[in-house]
Amino acid sequence: MSTLTYTHDTLGAPAAETAPSVRKSTWRRIIDAISAAQQRRADREIALYLANHGGLFTDDMEREVMRRLSGNSRRAV
Repeated sequence: MSTLTYTHDTLGAPAAETAPSVRKSTWRRIIDAISAAQQRRADREIALYLANHGGLFTDDMEREVMRRLSGNSRRAV
């Protein structure tokens, strides 16, 4: 079974008008800022780990990175 998807451009439909920007609530901006900071921290930790261990992203490296980021401190033997 195969599926085809089309964009509005390929079907000749007019582009949707952009909605006016809605200001996010204070809580949403705080949550977004915390989430972005956590993502930056995770990205830094992954980059540092890869740099310290040869820079090659292998399956073993991926498992170790996921173990470290998920908070599992025990290592399977």
